[in-house]
Amino acid sequence: MADPQVDIVEGCRLPVLRKNQENEDEWPLAEILSVKELTGRKLYYVHYIDFNKRLDEWVTPERLDMKKLQFPKKEAKTPTKNGLSESRPSSPERDPVRKSLDLSLPTPTTPSRGKTVPTPKRKVETVSLAAQASPATPVPSLPGPTETTQASVYPSARDTNTFTPKSNTRDDHDQLSSLTTNGTARRPIPSQPGRKRKANCVGTDEIIKVFQYNSPRCPSVYLPPGEDSQDSSDGIPSAPRMTGSLVSDRSHDDIVTRMKNIDCIELGRHRLKPWYFSPYPQELTTLPILYLCEFCLKYLKSLKCLQRHLTKCNLRHPPGNEIYRKGTISFFEIDGRKNKTYSQNLCLLAKCFLDHKTLYYDTDPFLFYVMTEYDSKGFHIVGYFSKEKESTEDYNVACILTLPPYQRRGYGKLLIEFSYELSKVEGKTGTPEKPLSDLGLLSYRSYWSQTILEILMDLKSDNGERPQITINEISEITSVKKEDVISTLQYLNLINYYKGQYILTLSEDIVEGHERAMQKRHLRIDPKCLHFTPKDWSKRGKW
Repeated sequence: MADPQVDIVEGCRLPVLRKNQENEDEWPLAEILSVKELTGRKLYYVHYIDFNKRLDEWVTPERLDMKKLQFPKKEAKTPTKNGLSESRPSSPERDPVRKSLDLSLPTPTTPSRGKTVPTPKRKVETVSLAAQASPATPVPSLPGPTETTQASVYPSARDTNTFTPKSNTRDDHDQLSSLTTNGTARRPIPSQPGRKRKANCVGTDEIIKVFQYNSPRCPSVYLPPGEDSQDSSDGIPSAPRMTGSLVSDRSHDDIVTRMKNIDCIELGRHRLKPWYFSPYPQELTTLPILYLCEFCLKYLKSLKCLQRHLTKCNLRHPPGNEIYRKGTISFFEIDGRKNKTYSQNLCLLAKCFLDHKTLYYDTDPFLFYVMTEYDSKGFHIVGYFSKEKESTEDYNVACILTLPPYQRRGYGKLLIEFSYELSKVEGKTGTPEKPLSDLGLLSYRSYWSQTILEILMDLKSDNGERPQITINEISEITSVKKEDVISTLQYLNLINYYKGQYILTLSEDIVEGHERAMQKRHLRIDPKCLHFTPKDWSKRGKW
């Protein structure tokens, strides 16, 4: 209960009562971002420390635990560019545990009443570490298998059967070098004396042997040595481009953009609660509900305005070309230059649910691929992804989003699979623009794992020999960039070094986990239903 005699200001931290996923009371530490008075009663906008921003909310004084109130510490006055000094209250210092990047250490908050709650285990901060990394630091897109925050997509592999593969690789190959992933470095394996270490880890032309338990259904694959690729990106992936086309510049964050500004959005038959700030016009942010036309995505201030708009709106599907249809699922390709208003409205809607990407009103350099579900009333938007018309860094996705009513139903993987089908038609390998959101990272990690395991398990042995495959071959078959293939194999902990050669070991746990996952994956892209002709945008004057 808040003490009326104590003035709670912005920047204060204290435990705040909330319900967890089990609908139990917990008291996580939160920071006060804003204070407002409504009908003579104060309300506080709080951000739960180490929780995703989408959980931020307005709370009443009864939910505040004043016994552990921490006031903001004032910074020392520092000279500015003008030579003048300035100071501002800052948030209280985090404890030493928080300053480290070890997200697995719980920091309990013990209020005077209620339940003692450690910092919950979340996969949210994985992406934010990549966002905070210096652009000069090599940071691949996926965490390594030893990272403490990894999700157990598959059970850890048990000891496999004894095997004695041929040792016909060069002697100068060494064990896998470490990869730095999202701020977490893998512990390097010590080199054997007398051997020279390669500059990078697994060469992409390096052929790897794959072992599984002795089972009629399980093939075994071998990767013999090949010439090292001259591509410097084959080993440790370069740092993600922090100034990418749609990557938000966090240095300009202020108190306004840190707070949700829309309470509720009505889109067709769904009402959506936004997760993040979106720069809709200021006069619309005070409305209890913002109404959107589900076909042209125009925003309106009242239900009456929406009804009047629907009598004049002729659209029953997104503008643009329908390039894919199977069953009730369709994909439309929208040019950001030709359909600028629709593209801008789509970006405004997407920003409500994407925190790591910013909004540019210049949509000309982008293509938007909108996935819809068809019924008798029209084509209803399910999700979308955007991509640059010309990407110098092989990005095949800039932003990707499945709307909340359609999440956890397989549509996210369908969007990802479709983006790679387009890359296959273009004859390129692709990768999503970094940093990914927490949910985006999980979806991509799962898709890469299933796609690569599907290829490995379909390999057939020749003349009784174990099947062989290279990283380059996996990349060419799937259109997944080589760095993503390597990081996924490491995340699944499949790569081993044995008698001078790299082997992939598929245990029964991995195989069974993959088969269970594929049984649940009912939605797949049928390449025969794709009618898409890639354009060479480099030969066009202005897109």
